Amino acid sequence: MVVLGIVVTGSAVLVAAYFVYGAFLERRLGVDSQRETPAHTLADGIDYVPSRPSVLLGHHFSSIAGAGPIVGPIIAAAAFGWLPAVVWIVLGSILIGGVQDFGSLMASVRHKARSIADLAGEEISPFSRLLFLVFVWLALIYVIVVFVDLTAATFSAEPGVASSSTMYIVLAVALGLLVHRAGIGLAKASLIFVPLVFLVIGFGRDLPLQVGWLSSASEWSFLLLGYCFVASVLPVWLLLQPRDYLSSFLLYACLLGGLLGVFFGGGVLPESTEALPAFVTWNDPSFGLLFPAMFITIACGACSGFHSVVSSGTTSKQLANERHARPVAYGGMLLEGVLALLAVAAVILVGTAASTGQAPTVIFAGGIGKLFSAIGIPEGLGVHFGALAVSTFLLTTLDTCTRLARYVTEELFSIPRGKTWAVVLATASTLVIPVVLTQVTLHLPDGTPAPAWKVVWPIFGATNQLLGALAMMAVTAWLRNTGKRYAFVAVPTIFMFGVTLIALVQLVSRFGPLTLVGSIACMLLILAIVLLGETLRVVGTRARDAG
Repeated sequence: MVVLGIVVTGSAVLVAAYFVYGAFLERRLGVDSQRETPAHTLADGIDYVPSRPSVLLGHHFSSIAGAGPIVGPIIAAAAFGWLPAVVWIVLGSILIGGVQDFGSLMASVRHKARSIADLAGEEISPFSRLLFLVFVWLALIYVIVVFVDLTAATFSAEPGVASSSTMYIVLAVALGLLVHRAGIGLAKASLIFVPLVFLVIGFGRDLPLQVGWLSSASEWSFLLLGYCFVASVLPVWLLLQPRDYLSSFLLYACLLGGLLGVFFGGGVLPESTEALPAFVTWNDPSFGLLFPAMFITIACGACSGFHSVVSSGTTSKQLANERHARPVAYGGMLLEGVLALLAVAAVILVGTAASTGQAPTVIFAGGIGKLFSAIGIPEGLGVHFGALAVSTFLLTTLDTCTRLARYVTEELFSIPRGKTWAVVLATASTLVIPVVLTQVTLHLPDGTPAPAWKVVWPIFGATNQLLGALAMMAVTAWLRNTGKRYAFVAVPTIFMFGVTLIALVQLVSRFGPLTLVGSIACMLLILAIVLLGETLRVVGTRARDAG
């Protein structure tokens, strides 16, 4: 009954928020369906491509989801209890994360689909643009490292998932070619390719990809980074769009199957399962105090700065009409909130004893298997589907993230866009650090060897949330400069700044300023303070000039 209450009540609140608060945000942001978007005015067939809302929602949702709304909620719920995690997911998605995503998309569209860093440069100052670009680039590097490491671990442990994922990529390229080169309509192509996506789940399970030179996670990491390189340089219609479109059906099936499983009794804990308490502790020895630890551990699913980079990076270049912004950006964020609720449900179903020492992705797959079994799907197949869904979240975020990092590199060093050599150079330079970090052995503060994702996650969470605060600060500046009301963005901005700055100080204290995590935390803390100071200086100067 606990799982049923969490998922049903939380989802109902999120749906209501889409219609009520979403409409409020639409008015405040000045959405105009008659205004031509950059996808039309700057169309180039590579990055600027007008897209149907269903396709764009699939891209956006698949890109922002990743492993964040799975890993973060599971870690936080296990550490602090399911109740604080659920409250933050629901309220954070509605009042903070959704505001950031919707605001970033609209601000970018009104600035010719330019990045959130360019927006900061125009609305605050050129110096802030430089700082913002550095900050965004670092955040994207963390995302690539964490998600490549998690995907490689999944593929090495579950070769069947690797097989299904490979078949799935081939299907995506075929779909892109048929729709954009052969002229087959998307609806007709979907009738063929969507069922094929679900068929490869079974084929992959029965035909695991087991190759001698792909026996370890480090080898898979290297191959996955090669995939990221290819995905970044290909036209968006050939792989990114069709892959994310097909991914969305897997994600929707995961959500629908999980919800149906809850309704039909899959959310009941077995008698032998040790129930996860609603509240565990205020101070976890591994993560510290609930405030601010939980608010940076659960990033995606409540508020994630990475979303603003997607909104202002790829999504704004494909938005065909401003009226699509609410379902794509705000709706996509709330859907991610539902996914985060299912992740909390998964750790409750697996139980505290069974989940101890297990990777969050494994816990999620196990929970999905239990829910799917309630609707007649064998639990083993449900677990495989859950693992494939996780890898799909990861891969769609990886290819989008690499492309976004390429955009930032081009902006940072003024590399001309559209030139093949420039695209290759910017992508290759982006992937150098991820190659190094995923091929070396990293250690926790006590010297224990650990996977890259586990070592990097604390700083990744803090960076991600701080990026969200910075993005909302840029959106606030845009609204203020154009004479619009901005309190609905400014208040969440202040909250997220407070949470993340405190978290960075604690990270420096816990890890030490000379460690990998501690030194990066120091650098990010300085960057954030300087950027905040620059913003306050510019705002103060403009206020005096206006007076």
